[in-house]
Amino acid sequence: MNQNTLITVGIIAILIIGGGISYFTYIDESGGVTPGTYDEFATCLKDSGALFYGAFWCPHCQNQKKAFGSSQKLLPYVECSTPDGQGQLQICKDEEIKSYPTWKFADGTVANGVLSHDELSEKTGCVLPGGVIESVTSTGGEGETSPAL
Repeated sequence: MNQNTLITVGIIAILIIGGGISYFTYIDESGGVTPGTYDEFATCLKDSGALFYGAFWCPHCQNQKKAFGSSQKLLPYVECSTPDGQGQLQICKDEEIKSYPTWKFADGTVANGVLSHDELSEKTGCVLPGGVIESVTSTGGEGETSPAL
């Protein structure tokens, strides 16, 4: 390999490693989400029968997840995108998911877009942690969605 190729490979490796580190050490810009703040709330959402359908490439889905800080790993999340980002998985086709994020609730209702913690609490009966200030933010505004494939 020539020197330019080695430099290019090195830069790509640094970007990939740096992106992974920043993803796993996310700190909410509002300062309102600390590790585990929403663990019980996210678990309750899952236990209530709510499902959050999204795609890894969807910025609104990422905003919805970020609103839960480190508790996002407990969300009842269903990935809809094929690994190449060019198609939709059969589970989401069967559920007729047309945009992301889409929330489906146990009572049969469906909501599209980024939902606030208050809206999720209202739909599921799950109690928000005490003293938590609403922290859902979206670059496109609450309730906006990304189209499905």
